[in-house]
Amino acid sequence: MYMPPHFQEVRTEEIAALIEATPLACIAAHTTEGLIANHIPLLAAPDGTLIGHVALANDMHRLIADKQEVLAIFRGDDAYVSPNFYPSKAEHHRAVPTWNYQVVHVYGGITWQHDEHARLAAVGLLTRQQERRLNGEKAWRMADAPADYMAVMLPNIVAFRIRPTRTLAKSKLSQNREPRDLRGAIDGLRASGHEGIAARMERRLLKDD
Repeated sequence: MYMPPHFQEVRTEEIAALIEATPLACIAAHTTEGLIANHIPLLAAPDGTLIGHVALANDMHRLIADKQEVLAIFRGDDAYVSPNFYPSKAEHHRAVPTWNYQVVHVYGGITWQHDEHARLAAVGLLTRQQERRLNGEKAWRMADAPADYMAVMLPNIVAFRIRPTRTLAKSKLSQNREPRDLRGAIDGLRASGHEGIAARMERRLLKDD
């Protein structure tokens, strides 16, 4: 990933927040059939590993060897930034369009887990986190489903863990612009419906101030 120093994201809390907020990762790997990529929710476990699961019918667990290195890409909000957002543009017109975004690349070895305990843990972690966020006290639990139904469904998935060996993160949030242009970009993105990335830019601006 191209990484100008001023866009490199090194704040561990921001990286963790990005992974939690955008759990649908693109997992890419080299295989005997060439490059493959699958889009799979990944959740961080307390030990730092990333937990997920795939359908048994998905050839991913057959094509990627156990312990093989994979790349998991988490992409946050992104938006086009117009030169018209910058107050300085009216003075000298030295501005070009760009694209703001946040992304995290996690490299690590993948371990496939075919046992029932691992499958239960993978589904349990995913539903616990997402259901509580979505439904609060009315969150769906695995125990809500009939035991015989879960006994049929669980063997149809394969759990896995990715143990990170290297993490690269990038926050391209107009922090290379002078303060008035950064504020103009925030206001312009907010006005054009990109509240998420505008809010992240604003938090960074206020923190740097």
